[in-house]
Amino acid sequence: MKHKTYRSLLQSGFTLIEIMIVITLLGLIGTWAITNYVGKLEEGKKKGTKIVMQQLRTALDDYMRTCGSYPTDAQGGMDALIAKPIDGSCKDYDNSGYLKDKKKPKDGWSKDFIYFSEDGRKYILKSFGPDGKEGGDDISTEDPDF
Repeated sequence: MKHKTYRSLLQSGFTLIEIMIVITLLGLIGTWAITNYVGKLEEGKKKGTKIVMQQLRTALDDYMRTCGSYPTDAQGGMDALIAKPIDGSCKDYDNSGYLKDKKKPKDGWSKDFIYFSEDGRKYILKSFGPDGKEGGDDISTEDPDF
C-alpha cells in the first residue's frame, strides 16, 4: 500500500477556479431552462385562451341560431349564455343555457373575457392577455390570425 504525502493530498482536490467554472455553467444552464419553461408556459396560456374563445364562439353561434341574434350588451352580454335575457327577446331560449355548468370561463390568466355587441349582428370577444390591460398582448376575435 502506497502512502500519500501531505502535498499530494492537497493537490488531488478541485481548485477554486474549477469550482467557479462549474457553478457558472450550472447557473447558465439553469437560466436557459427556466427561460424556456416560462416562455412555453405563456405560449400554452395563449393557446388555451384561444381554444376557450373558440368554445365561446360556438356557444354564441348556438345562441344566434336559437334567438336570431347574438346577445347584446343591453341583454347582459355573455350572461345571456347562462340565463335567459330578462327582456324576453329570445322566445326559444334553451333553458339549460349555452355554457357547460352555467359558468363563464376565464382566460389563461384567470381573468374574465370582454364581450361587446351593440346590435346583436356582430360581436367582439377579447382577452387582455397577461397584463390584464387593453393593448399589448390582447387576443381578440377581430385579429386576422384568430
